[in-house]
Amino acid sequence: MNIFVGSLPFSIDEADLRDSFEVYGTVNSVKIITDKFTGRSKGFGFVEMENDAEAQKAIDELNGATVSGRTIVVNKSEPKPEGERRSFNNNRGGYNGGGNSRGGYNDRNSGGRY
Repeated sequence: MNIFVGSLPFSIDEADLRDSFEVYGTVNSVKIITDKFTGRSKGFGFVEMENDAEAQKAIDELNGATVSGRTIVVNKSEPKPEGERRSFNNNRGGYNGGGNSRGGYNDRNSGGRY
């Protein structure tokens, strides 16, 4: 079972997280998500456990636990449906216009006012 772990203290590392879950059973993998530029933890991660019953016991007992002064969130991770991933631009303005009163990239190159 894949388990989401949120509100992690930024100081926790994957070994510490693994230790917390191994109390309940076999842990296949642990991944703390980090910022790709700074390498700093984003405060959440995923733990994969082999046995669903052991994973559920870990969820039940660790959800709401305090780790280094922070109350963590632990629940079953559900994969996002394919259609719900966000695209790069996602209608926020940028090169193809929209999103601000100045127009977009195309307006600037066509001699329009901005």
